[in-house]
Amino acid sequence: MEADFQYEPVRDAAGCQLAVTVLADRAHIRAEMREDAAAAGFRVRECCSLEEYAQGPLGALGDLVLVDCAEASADALALLSRLDMRGGKAGAQLVVSTTMGALDSVFGCFSMSAPQILVDPGRAERIIAIGRVLARVPNLRLREMGEEDRLMLLRLTEQVGQIAERLEQLSPGQREGGGAFRFESPAPAWRGEGEDYEAARDGVDRPRLPEAAVLRKLIKARQLRMRFLDAELFADPAWDILLDLAAARAERQQVCVTSLCIAAGVPATTALRRIGQMVDADLLVRVSDPHDRRRAYIALADSTADALARYFAAVGATELAVV
Repeated sequence: MEADFQYEPVRDAAGCQLAVTVLADRAHIRAEMREDAAAAGFRVRECCSLEEYAQGPLGALGDLVLVDCAEASADALALLSRLDMRGGKAGAQLVVSTTMGALDSVFGCFSMSAPQILVDPGRAERIIAIGRVLARVPNLRLREMGEEDRLMLLRLTEQVGQIAERLEQLSPGQREGGGAFRFESPAPAWRGEGEDYEAARDGVDRPRLPEAAVLRKLIKARQLRMRFLDAELFADPAWDILLDLAAARAERQQVCVTSLCIAAGVPATTALRRIGQMVDADLLVRVSDPHDRRRAYIALADSTADALARYFAAVGATELAVV
């Protein structure tokens, strides 16, 4: 289905116009995504509901695939898994928006395509995600822009650049053969329920993580600050994620992505992006549920648990409440 919009096309290094596939059950969201992709210069290859796409002929994906999945029905999740496999093989870039209630199920569908996952996003957030896709296209040929468009792009580029700089400080980049949303099979870095944390056996005595009660006390103390001071003054999602996973490890509990996003204390989309960066930095591992492949858990890598144990030993238990 061709777009009715008359915008200047955006082309790759070979001069081919980039194409987009738009899939959304909510008609108003579908219309917004189609319009925004067309405004960015994409040719709309297909625009329909998830059900219509699943029942239609198997066509080529666009260079960009915009998906809105608000409800985690069995049919929708099956389609997401199919898109993940096809997108990963074809090199298509996926931007998937969902709701907090469906996040765990949607998150579990992706192991190959490293999508951007947005949780209850506004239109502006989806537009920025499209901008990130354009930033990844090598030797992109930009269309001629008017002065107003040029100024808007400069402002957006500056804002996205600031965000990217912060993320780059956290992660050296995506690891080859996967991405933020790849699956990890249970490995030596993972300690299942009922297993105590053990550092590498290299003949050196290593400190252990504090008791779960101590870590939960620290987390509670950090959360209490929000009652008295602006929470944004102390926003540190990476540290809050590490603390929550350390406490869960001490409690021998598995942590789903929704729970971890809540613990991060920032918008879920921001937390997801940070979790992905930490997975790529080998600070965290992603473990698929052996009983339900549609679910995935996040855990500390053993090296991270070891580093945290050393840190807590260095500051001492009496200092934890004010960290």
